[in-house]
Amino acid sequence: MTEATQSPLVLGAMMFGTRIDERTSFALLDRFVERGGGWIDTADCYAFWASDTGLGGDSERLLGRWLAARPGIRDRVLIATKLGAEPVEPGSWPDRREGLSARAVRAAFAGSLDRLGIDRVDMLWLHQEDRSVPIEETVDALAGLAADRFGVSNHPAWLVERGRAHARATGAPPFDALQLNATYLRPRPGALPPGVEHRFGVLSDEQADYAAEHGMDVWAYTPLLSGAYDNPAKEIPEVYDHPGNTARLAALDAVAAYGRKGMIGERKRGEIGMQVIRAGDIIGDHTVLFGGLGERIEVTHRVQSRDTFARGALRAAQWVVAQAPGLYDMQDVLGLK
Repeated sequence: MTEATQSPLVLGAMMFGTRIDERTSFALLDRFVERGGGWIDTADCYAFWASDTGLGGDSERLLGRWLAARPGIRDRVLIATKLGAEPVEPGSWPDRREGLSARAVRAAFAGSLDRLGIDRVDMLWLHQEDRSVPIEETVDALAGLAADRFGVSNHPAWLVERGRAHARATGAPPFDALQLNATYLRPRPGALPPGVEHRFGVLSDEQADYAAEHGMDVWAYTPLLSGAYDNPAKEIPEVYDHPGNTARLAALDAVAAYGRKGMIGERKRGEIGMQVIRAGDIIGDHTVLFGGLGERIEVTHRVQSRDTFARGALRAAQWVVAQAPGLYDMQDVLGLK
């Protein structure tokens, strides 16, 4: 593996192959790897609710086609998948799902490897707890599978500890990661956010403390509320509308507004600002900055020659003469709309 696989960012492939078509999915995967991403996360049940068949597997199959179409790419990425939540038949979830019996685990994992077209995965998750099966049976079944690491999603902390204790006692690899719903805002006590169907699906203080105490990784799903933080067209779900989040939302608005008062006024949340420097022999420095607490990401474009702008202007002129009268911008010229 390359150093790129150490990136803390994970690309979720839930809707690849269903709501996101193959061409777009391939483009997103290519760009993710190009920009240094390593982990790709999927599941055997993705995305049964959006599939024509009512069953999962589309995401894994698409990833398998992408891996096959990109020779050598497997050495640059880490693949994580999940099992245990696939419906037994269309329309049967959540009452009838494959679960975590030893037989179900082995069969589901074999199916995932076949769809992905690989001989092992870098992380295998238990997708959803199954109290009809002792966790010890599940841990024993995992021990013989071709996975480098094992993690649990949507499980209570006590059950995770029980599984880890059994693994230690038998010499099996213990769970070393949790995957739970977590975001900047906190849901109203006693309520679950949209898309979380599991009683223990939201990261709690106890789960976070347990992970920290035992050196376990914590993966967050839906951390950006499906775009609601920065897309004015998407409402922040009602479950986050309570007094405990008032100060958090105010802080979010303050961060979004800080230093963003330009000629057109203060930017609203959801708008991304750009800093532009043109002075002396600086032809053009353009920086987009994403700031957080104790860290920031900067994407900078530096122009070395005014010929760059000239070529862009000529390209736009050549394009626009062939268009009908109307209002256009560079997104039209570049075919980005």
